[in-house]
Amino acid sequence: MIAICNVVLEPVRGKRETDATVLVEAGKIKQICTAKEADLGNYEQVIDGMGMILTPGFIDTHTHLGIDEEGIGWEGADFNETTEALTPHLRAIDGINPFDRGFFDAAEGGVTTAQVLPGSANVIGGITAIVKVKPGFILEDIIVRERAGLKMAFGENPKKYHGQQGRTPSTRMGIAGMIREQLVLAVEYLKNPSPRDLRKESLGEVLERRIPVCVHAHRADDIMTAIRIAEEFDLDLHLEHVTEGHRIVPALVKYKDRCKFSIGPTLSGRSKVELSGMSWDTYRALDEQGISFSIITDHPVVPVKQLKTSVKLAVEAGLDADTALESVTIRAAEVLGLQDQTGSIEVGKDADLVLWDKHPVKDGGTAVLTMAGGEITYQTRQPL
Repeated sequence: MIAICNVVLEPVRGKRETDATVLVEAGKIKQICTAKEADLGNYEQVIDGMGMILTPGFIDTHTHLGIDEEGIGWEGADFNETTEALTPHLRAIDGINPFDRGFFDAAEGGVTTAQVLPGSANVIGGITAIVKVKPGFILEDIIVRERAGLKMAFGENPKKYHGQQGRTPSTRMGIAGMIREQLVLAVEYLKNPSPRDLRKESLGEVLERRIPVCVHAHRADDIMTAIRIAEEFDLDLHLEHVTEGHRIVPALVKYKDRCKFSIGPTLSGRSKVELSGMSWDTYRALDEQGISFSIITDHPVVPVKQLKTSVKLAVEAGLDADTALESVTIRAAEVLGLQDQTGSIEVGKDADLVLWDKHPVKDGGTAVLTMAGGEITYQTRQPL
């Protein structure tokens, strides 16, 4: 049992509180009150927040955390099975190393939840996973959802990895055609699922809307192709990257209630053709039309610790600061379907909390304490 006292509470949605106390038991937020109202007699650890800012933990909805390990090279690159273009049966959980340095960096950056995806080399890459960021824990102790979505990729990456090897696809038509073909085969499989086929099982989950498709799409035409296929097969669509989204805002408005959007990583360089239109204006342009989204790092493309930096740069480009904070907390939770579990500071939700020396978005604050699921995962000094 942990009590965090004397903080300025930024609940994200709700009233900002000063001199607040948050009581944590069994990994959940038990009570939010003032210091005078708190009964701290039974609490094992009482943390003095010293008037600092307490926010919900940050959520990065698109990473390759622990599956594309840092500082290792090819031996830790377990995020792309490039031997074939269609691998819906693969699962991210089988490639994640929870002891990877990235988990420690994420906690230091105030990140408490992350979606981990296969890479974008394949047309269909495999099943994604959502984890709590708890460095040093085994994977089974940090899994939030082990079958969170099915990764698909449009555009340059599948063309490069397979087309240049003389394999299909070599064109954008080929990518879309392969996806349609596999979905049609899965429709038939659902009518008679015997003998068991792991690849079609994953696609069947998508067709039955038990999991979303998490689509890598940078260019405007690829974004619209993904939407077109999702409409054809009635898929739950998560559009990820959306780099040229600012070029097609009127079209995206039509789908804002049917699709979920994750933007980024805009802090990266323009390393390939489909990134040539990358702009910080994308965030403001979508927000001005009422399109909700999360902000992502695509770690390790941009180090996960720099999620806060990405948010701050979006604000400097015109995105409202409160909206920006929501985009890595409650709006990110909504993208992942976890809004009833995390993303805001409310009684009954997971104790995913970050204490900052200053406001992280408005004043560029630094995390001094991070808590994920009631476990302290990062702390700058002892005791607070």
